[in-house]
Amino acid sequence: MKPVAIYARVSSERQKEQETIASQTAALLEHAAGQNWIVPPEWQFLDEGYSGASLVRPGLDGLRDRVAEGQIDTVVVLSPDRLSRKYAYQILLSEELLRHGAKLVYIKSPPVSTPEERLLTQVQGMIAEYERAQILERTRRGKRHRARQGSVNVLSGAPYGYRYMKKTDSSSAYYEVLEAEAAVVRSVFDLFTVKQLSIGAITRTLNERGIPTRTGDSRWERSTVWAMLRNPAYVGKACFGKTERKPRQRITRPLRQKGGYTNRCGANQERPREEWIEIGVPPLIDEATFALAAEQLEKNKRFSQRRTIEPSLLQSILVCARCGYGLYRCSTRTTKHKLYYYRCLGSDSYRHLKHAVCECAPVRQDYLDKLVWEEVVNLLEDPSLLQAEITRRVEAAKKSDPTKKRQQHLQREQSRIEQSMERLLTAYQESLMSLDELRKRVDPLRKQLSAVQSELQAMDAASADQERYLRLVENLDQFRARLHSRAETMDIMEKQKIVRLLIKEVLVGTDTITIRHCLPVPPGPGSHSGPSMGGDGGSRTPDGGSCLLRSWSQRSTLWRSLVAGHAHPVLHQTGL
Repeated sequence: MKPVAIYARVSSERQKEQETIASQTAALLEHAAGQNWIVPPEWQFLDEGYSGASLVRPGLDGLRDRVAEGQIDTVVVLSPDRLSRKYAYQILLSEELLRHGAKLVYIKSPPVSTPEERLLTQVQGMIAEYERAQILERTRRGKRHRARQGSVNVLSGAPYGYRYMKKTDSSSAYYEVLEAEAAVVRSVFDLFTVKQLSIGAITRTLNERGIPTRTGDSRWERSTVWAMLRNPAYVGKACFGKTERKPRQRITRPLRQKGGYTNRCGANQERPREEWIEIGVPPLIDEATFALAAEQLEKNKRFSQRRTIEPSLLQSILVCARCGYGLYRCSTRTTKHKLYYYRCLGSDSYRHLKHAVCECAPVRQDYLDKLVWEEVVNLLEDPSLLQAEITRRVEAAKKSDPTKKRQQHLQREQSRIEQSMERLLTAYQESLMSLDELRKRVDPLRKQLSAVQSELQAMDAASADQERYLRLVENLDQFRARLHSRAETMDIMEKQKIVRLLIKEVLVGTDTITIRHCLPVPPGPGSHSGPSMGGDGGSRTPDGGSCLLRSWSQRSTLWRSLVAGHAHPVLHQTGL
């Protein structure tokens, strides 16, 4: 009796639960006993939940190490596809074992002693690889087809706030709203969009209130709240195909702690938004709230503090007009005091491979902040601009194509469900079905009809609410009065909030400062064309003469930024 090694593999968690690894091990041990072979426990190499399309498997690596050391001379495997799903990997492994003097034995395959038997083994390997590719492709195309038809089955699970109802003989799968969890979802969006709380603050609030999670035995995490705020299912548009599997780009710390092994051969990455397939589900919030949350998430990404010790007014909104890089704040000391400047990232030679890509000179922070703040105050002094912009946005929201298409789709869905219910009632009246069967088939239709009607009502309320915008205009008068009285005494954080609400970005050019804001400004009498956003642009010189933002010198050294006794260029403000 000689000792031999066995190898078994299953590729999914479902196979692990069904104990197919145990059945493989039992068959291998039975075959070894019939051949009078001994299988030591330490020579039973098992891979549970690992794909046959990858060679990175702990059990297989252990087997290959023992064979390379010369400890094993016979390896028993159930079939070639258990060793690998790729024919090239099968040949690689078999040649490696043969090179180290180990014999490879398949139970469900004839021995490879003749050319015909070797050909049969190769054909089996190629068929296994083809079968795997065919299964993956059929599954992918079948799911995409069902998703385009609006089937919830391809989503399988339901996010927080819903319960996934399985498909039955009388109805297809659908999402059922859980009112207790739906109230938590609405509260999270309200805290984020109305009360302007951060994701961390929302997480702490949920944990302090003792609100249970979906599992009920864990705490709320920031990633959970972040994913909730980005999930389009809460506006009635559950999406299929949001992510895709790609090869792993880097080895993370948890993976290194596991010894470099993982059940997944790749990582999930988000696909472009236009490739997502939308599936209608009952909405929990309106589209306006979800759009506000998306806008706030984008602002948080752009305006994050990034270890900022002392905030500045124009932080994260300054862009170089020449190279497109952002401007950061730096400082230099004089004999009397400390000066702060905004400096282009492209002008730093040490940040780039060969040399600086931009010759934009630094800009004095105090001068530029004062200039931009004065223009923001002047914008808010004109009430007609704000009222015209609010009216324009209301009309644009009413006439937007996505809103019209969604409303038309919901109306068609409502009429279809009502017709289905009428047909069921007609069939019951003609004694074509029983009362129990009628109730079983009508209840899911009633739930779907209620969800569609609630979404239509929410869309009508959002488009028809004119009084709220009129009250907003009235409140803006009071806001302008308070701003005029406190414009000079306001702290930097309050000024920063106002600037970020109105200004999209500030382009710093060689001799111009372009402010792009969200209010359309009519051209002045002496205006000329210039870069602008949201309306016609004009150019003018600020009141009071020249504004000394830079020196005459084109050099980027900070101590030459202000040189007395020389003429300085006037920087125009285009787009105001």
